[in-house]
Amino acid sequence: MYVTNDMIDEIVSKYGKPNEATFRYDVSEKEHDLIKSSQKHGRNHDVTLYIRKDDKIAVIAKPFYPNGLYRAPSGGIHPGETFMDGLNREVGEEVGIKIAVDKFILRIAVTFVHEERIIEWRSFIFTADYISGDFSYTDKEEISEVRLAGWDEFKTFSKIMRRSDIGGLHYRAALHDKVAELIDPTK
Repeated sequence: MYVTNDMIDEIVSKYGKPNEATFRYDVSEKEHDLIKSSQKHGRNHDVTLYIRKDDKIAVIAKPFYPNGLYRAPSGGIHPGETFMDGLNREVGEEVGIKIAVDKFILRIAVTFVHEERIIEWRSFIFTADYISGDFSYTDKEEISEVRLAGWDEFKTFSKIMRRSDIGGLHYRAALHDKVAELIDPTK
């Protein structure tokens, strides 16, 4: 684990104490193995960003997503990176812009379960504002599209995620619903 308590304390002091939530999701063997394969160097986290540009939010699609599915970008901090260096690297790779982080809004502990196999995961969720850039993302393997979406579109994204048989997408839908409770200006 290389996102340490000291790193978390530092981001809390700079961006505020987040709300907290806990989730549990059953996943298929294939999903479990996919999550496990992302745990290089003991990784057990993602950083998710709700990036505002005007009245829209930057969203990404992945190559395997069903048509019409987008979500807030997320990624992992690499060993040896500071939290903010990793966050900014991921934004550049996945979204192709520069941002100003606004607030640490949510910290989630999620347990992914396949039969008796368990993976403990953490998500750190932030709001941020667009500063500059043309959305020319560089991670063409992982990301297939970046665009701006209105809050009203997230309801459709959540429905698509929940219709899927992928537990990780069910988790992403629940994560968004929790974020919407906290920051959606249309609520």
